[in-house]
Amino acid sequence: MSRPPTDLMPSLDILVKIQDEFRSHFGWQESDDISSAKNLLSTVEQSGVEQWRRPNRAAAVANIQRRLVLREQNVAILGAAIDIEELTSALESPTLLVAADGAAGVISLLSETTAERAWSRLAFIVSDADGGEGTIEAVNRGKTVFLHAHGDNENDWRDLLEIAKNAPTPPPLILTHQTTGEIAGMYNPGGFTDGDRAACIAMSLGIPVERITMLGTNTKEVGRWSGTTEKERKLVKLQWMATILQALGIHY
Repeated sequence: MSRPPTDLMPSLDILVKIQDEFRSHFGWQESDDISSAKNLLSTVEQSGVEQWRRPNRAAAVANIQRRLVLREQNVAILGAAIDIEELTSALESPTLLVAADGAAGVISLLSETTAERAWSRLAFIVSDADGGEGTIEAVNRGKTVFLHAHGDNENDWRDLLEIAKNAPTPPPLILTHQTTGEIAGMYNPGGFTDGDRAACIAMSLGIPVERITMLGTNTKEVGRWSGTTEKERKLVKLQWMATILQALGIHY
């Protein structure tokens, strides 16, 4: 029996296989990914934040699915190379926005009125907690965060959780991981970078590929909104992003 879209299963089996491939490529151990994921889950569930209890995190997925899928919305995923012109153009149509981590920072470059319109259209951000000011503003505005755990970002997600916990209204959280096994209370829709993970999430939710647009997605250069990153390694990661988007059938 097929599982509901709110289970956020990978839309293609190959997406989990690709995660094994990039771990092997970079010499990373799945045990580190598992440790970070389980620590994130434990930290969130022991936080005392009502919004972050497991039933409420599941409800957050259902709310996102209802807003994006059942209402048949077009979705634009904002990548690290997003610029004002692309975003302004997207706002001219009834398109909802998804930000790949720090790409939400581009909204701050808009006029105040237009920026508020963009924030109202932002359905969620996808973050491994290193996006900087754009991510922090989204968190402080209470935007839903798909927070990702991997082997070397535990300090980052702990810092972001502290910010989120102290936000005026702690944002809804949905937790993701990149391990081969299932972890109750977390999801693995596939993906490697925040941008392609956002696309994987969109597909897992049941959004048809023809309603998904990638903006500011570039495999040739590191985008302005990439946050803390090492350029040469990031360029290699972007090639893995391209592999995943190609598997999904998403053009950029």
